[in-house]
Amino acid sequence: MASCSNCKKGAVLPGEPTGTMVNGAYFAAGPEGNTSRAIILLTDIFGLPLVNCKIIADNISKRLECDCWVPDLFDGKPPITPDKLKVPERVGEKINWFSLLYNALPSLPAMLRNRPTVAYPKAEKFVKELQVEKKYGKLGAVGYCFGGTLAVSMASTDLLNSVVICHPGSVTEASVQAMKVPSAWACAEEDMGFKPEIRRKAEEILASRKGKENFVEYEFKDYKGTVHGFAARPNLAYPEVKAGYEGAFEQTIEWFQKTLPI
Repeated sequence: MASCSNCKKGAVLPGEPTGTMVNGAYFAAGPEGNTSRAIILLTDIFGLPLVNCKIIADNISKRLECDCWVPDLFDGKPPITPDKLKVPERVGEKINWFSLLYNALPSLPAMLRNRPTVAYPKAEKFVKELQVEKKYGKLGAVGYCFGGTLAVSMASTDLLNSVVICHPGSVTEASVQAMKVPSAWACAEEDMGFKPEIRRKAEEILASRKGKENFVEYEFKDYKGTVHGFAARPNLAYPEVKAGYEGAFEQTIEWFQKTLPI
């Protein structure tokens, strides 16, 4: 479920999607016949109705020259609809807790029905069925907010070969300890979802494996002037947010180029 004030905020990216819908999922096609790798994009709580995930998937597909899929994690009914999208506050702006709680109440039932533990089996089923059909050589996943939490969980399975995690929602020490594929983390300067102490502990857990058999590559990057949601719903009018969004995207491309080579 949404875990911070900025989960319901952000901006709509400019542009129009160029992909297609296939069996309820968004599909940004790479070069025909290239099955050496593919990327799964795990969305935030706005799901497929918010155009941003589709535009990002298109861009990933173009840059990595591979297929990029965006599954529907919410059966067509995401907890929060795009019309509820609000422009985010700047870093350091105080939160009106009364207003936050008042505005969050109508969405709480839907967020409870669509918590990560409910969405995870859908994501897992999608990936398994996709691999049966497509037989990609390597699979990576990039998750944003809600989807970042799912990406951490999926990194403990044999379904994926690499993950990128952008300002995730709730993450436990146990879920990080269970990760067994390379991971890149794009972190906001201020994030009530992925709090500083949790972010620090996650890096400590992965760093503690150095020199051991269970070590996997990882990296953490922090983007100045950003809040939760910046890599998926950036307000491009803010120079630091724009730089963070572009930086996190480049980090994603570079990580998959490195860990999912053709």
